[in-house]
Amino acid sequence: MAKRRGQSARLPRRLAGGRPKGEQLREILEALATSLPPGSSLPSERELADRYGVARMTVRNEIERLTGEGVTYRAHGRGTFVAEPRVAQAMALTSFTEDMRGRGMKPSSTVLAQELIDAGEALAARLELRPGAPILRLDRVRSADGTAMAFEQAFLPTARFPGIEETDFSGASLFDLLTERWGVKLHDADQRVVATAIEGEEAVLLQVGEGHPGLRFRTLARDGDQVPVYYAVSLFRGDRYEIDLRQLRADDGAAA
Repeated sequence: MAKRRGQSARLPRRLAGGRPKGEQLREILEALATSLPPGSSLPSERELADRYGVARMTVRNEIERLTGEGVTYRAHGRGTFVAEPRVAQAMALTSFTEDMRGRGMKPSSTVLAQELIDAGEALAARLELRPGAPILRLDRVRSADGTAMAFEQAFLPTARFPGIEETDFSGASLFDLLTERWGVKLHDADQRVVATAIEGEEAVLLQVGEGHPGLRFRTLARDGDQVPVYYAVSLFRGDRYEIDLRQLRADDGAAA
């Protein structure tokens, strides 16, 4: 309780006139959340409603919005807390291991399946193989600091990577192994991302509730000769991941 009172001292004493109260409350809560370390508790709905003279439903809506965006999380019977910052997926082609280490986090993987399968027509077309060609299917849960972040299925042509089906991927970076063991360097990738709800077995694997927001990535990576190296489908927790893009105008004279 003393901690919450201390955090309340960071808040403005009142809202300004002339602006919507919900909008001001949103800015106040965002500023407070970004100023506190992960795991810190926010003032209660009742305290915020009384302090600023707004309905508790207004407070609840703004807190739920922050929770939906991954800024905060709610614990039943305990309150609202500042969430861990999201990991940003940048434009550079980097591995999960590189991303996590670059943020001071310890990456790890749990291998769920590692088996040889025959390429169906869709997979064969993506990897530029003949239908029925042997490929490795690798299913992993990717974690950072012990927290599940993503469920990934990767598909690689075994003809190009002899012995890959026997490789231990539990503590290794796929990118590193491709370079160190087979001399293959990735050059670029095509990637499509869609928002989705995490459900069923995927929700269990990622330790979230049914319907939790997620981002599904479909990635086709190529080498310097533009030969496909692997195809992957990865489902990331929406509360722990975001996409960071830098966009350029193709034509400065284009109409607005």
